[in-house]
Amino acid sequence: MNREDFPILQQNIVYFDNAATTLKPKKVIDSMDEYYLRHTSNIHRGDYNFAIQTNKLYDHVRNIVSKFVNCDSSEVIYTSGATMSINMVVFGYMKNHLKKGNEILISKAEHASNILPWMKLCEEVGTILKYVPLNENYELTLDSIKKCVTSKTRVISLAHVTNVLGDVRDIQAIGEFARENNILFHVDGAQSVPHMPVDFKKSCIDFLSFSGHKMCGPTGVGILVGRYDLLTEMDPVFYGGGMNSSFESDLTYELKAVPVKFEAGTPPIAEVIGLGEAINYLMKIGMDKIHDYEVKLKKYLISKLKDIPNLILYNEDMNSGILAFNIDGVFAQDTSVYLNHYNICVRAGNHCAKLLKDAMNIRNTVRVSMYFYNNYEDIDRFVDALKNSKDIFNVVL
Repeated sequence: MNREDFPILQQNIVYFDNAATTLKPKKVIDSMDEYYLRHTSNIHRGDYNFAIQTNKLYDHVRNIVSKFVNCDSSEVIYTSGATMSINMVVFGYMKNHLKKGNEILISKAEHASNILPWMKLCEEVGTILKYVPLNENYELTLDSIKKCVTSKTRVISLAHVTNVLGDVRDIQAIGEFARENNILFHVDGAQSVPHMPVDFKKSCIDFLSFSGHKMCGPTGVGILVGRYDLLTEMDPVFYGGGMNSSFESDLTYELKAVPVKFEAGTPPIAEVIGLGEAINYLMKIGMDKIHDYEVKLKKYLISKLKDIPNLILYNEDMNSGILAFNIDGVFAQDTSVYLNHYNICVRAGNHCAKLLKDAMNIRNTVRVSMYFYNNYEDIDRFVDALKNSKDIFNVVL
């Protein structure tokens, strides 16, 4: 689907590392080149034509994001990525609103970016981190959350789709439960926003974080969406130019309104413009269409892998385009190096989910993560390579 839009695919590669980062369509690259070649300027500072053109493009991306995830444009904050977004939530809002003994619910399937900031908060404030148990299929359910909630629970912070096993959480049901119980709900959308419809308002989300580079956009840019009333109570993590209305030598200062007060300094202007182009590109394809196609690819992949002996699959039933596996007796990274011999790109390791080993009893896996520009021929090449894996050590060594 749309493979002709991605120049890098002309290199005869099979790219199955989309959970790490995605390829970029020419339209996104061209939009950034246009900024650098034809109207380079800073934003909200110049009165000349280049600057006015840049301002319009840059500011309009908030409207694009608001349409994409169903939020108000005033609730859209530009960040450097999901990691920065989550840190802003934790240290800009939660640190000032949580107390010692308050409980935060996460899971051991979370990415480091949705664990380490909360750990640091516990260290600084004395909050308590609780891990909602996964079921036998490594899935997280609303029932498991309900069993963990106590009168001290103040926050639930979960990935919508986990990055190793592709568990798709029912965020609407979780969000509705959280809202009914006055629990703040943060969603790490890094692996869901690029692949399926996400509705900020309908799902009762309080904070939503995601990255541009995982959704056909550039690196170095991401989004934090927050409920406006919460953002007005949230402190910036960074201070500087562009986010203040005034400051005086007597230590008084006044910040601009949400969301600009969170965007100190010169932002990644070209990247924001590129992200807007990427979102428009995805919306034109259709997020439902993208998700359905990825699930079909995964089912086809699993059906082909059934014929390969000594292959261990960990998440056959997850409704996403992510598949984790190992070859029995072969270190995950050796499998990855072997597949590279055939120009097949996968990820091997713990995938920044270092607590997942507590549930899976295994540290490292090989991850195949697909996107809409993958096709059945990619899968056939991948499977054919694995059929020859008896020679893996001849290739690796």
